[in-house]
Amino acid sequence: MEKTIRRYDLDWLRVIVFTLLIFYHVGMFFVPWGWHIKNNVIYDWLRWPMLFLNQWRLPILFVISGMGTYYALSKRTIWQFLWERNSRLGIPLLFGMLVIVPPQVYFERLATNAFSGSYWKYFITVAHSGIYPEGNFSWHHLWFLPYLLIFSILLSPVFIYLKRNTTLLVDWIKKLLQKPLRLYLFCIPLYLLEALMEPFFDVTHALVDDWFNLCFSIVLFFYGFLLISIGDVFWKSLELLKKKALIAGCICFSGQVVIWLFFEDGYVVHFTEALLKVVNIWSWILVLFAFSAQYLNRSSKSLAYANRAVYPFYILHQTITICIAYYLMDLDWGFIPKATVLVVGTFGVSWLLYGFILRVPILHPLFGLKKSSLSKEKYI
Repeated sequence: MEKTIRRYDLDWLRVIVFTLLIFYHVGMFFVPWGWHIKNNVIYDWLRWPMLFLNQWRLPILFVISGMGTYYALSKRTIWQFLWERNSRLGIPLLFGMLVIVPPQVYFERLATNAFSGSYWKYFITVAHSGIYPEGNFSWHHLWFLPYLLIFSILLSPVFIYLKRNTTLLVDWIKKLLQKPLRLYLFCIPLYLLEALMEPFFDVTHALVDDWFNLCFSIVLFFYGFLLISIGDVFWKSLELLKKKALIAGCICFSGQVVIWLFFEDGYVVHFTEALLKVVNIWSWILVLFAFSAQYLNRSSKSLAYANRAVYPFYILHQTITICIAYYLMDLDWGFIPKATVLVVGTFGVSWLLYGFILRVPILHPLFGLKKSSLSKEKYI
């Protein structure tokens, strides 16, 4: 097996993005968009930072996961890789759907008067009957795991081939990125998907009918593997491009805001907004990679702890947020007190449960935990 050098900046970036996910889900309690449970007062101004975060927070995770797959395949055969993916993604997913997610649906049913009674009564009667939203069985925020598992299975033969052979594709990308601005050519497939496919398929996270999200996300996953494959060429291009990417991201998001506020939908508006959206997404992905590479590519004890904790935190956090939110939703506390309680409560309870999980080895596979060595932890 080839020797690889670990990118600690990718670990830090993964931790940061998953941390932002907790803040994002707290924000979902307060914004106008539909969510599992809503506050008694909606804060319209909050949608602007939420819209900014929403566009690139999941795309960058798929890119990071593609990069992590490159490292994972450096140390195992395709069958070892697929076994590891199934155990690390499939087991937590099944456990989460059976145990972690049901309290979310229970409190949602209570809030909408669709169920009354104790959680125990709900759990032993209807918790696992029917498929959400008509029924109660769901993966909710864990949808990222089955998508990642399917992408890993589908693309693993291609990835193995790319790693074991000097391909025209990898060589062409290396030559292409001798001019850093050409990194924006990666926007072309994303733009075609956004412009031509997105209008016909809502993002459902339900897998079977989520065609646009599936295609868009698997392209980003493939990009992650491809870009990490070309080594220093990618990181040098990022260093030269980061300021321009930052400017492009600011301009494109500002352009989207102008369209949302002042323009009616139409063909010209749609194709323009699609271009602004994909350039915005890709720009912020490049910016985050570039500045993380500059400032965060170093190991530490804090990183070792956070990198191991992030997966259990991801599995646990939304259930904790919704459980707390149910008891806050009708209180007249205002935004800051409620948001503070939700953020502190979600992180605090997640941390307490994670400490308990660490002390019970039988629980480790259920939360995707492996040995504590940072060098052996993989990106989900």
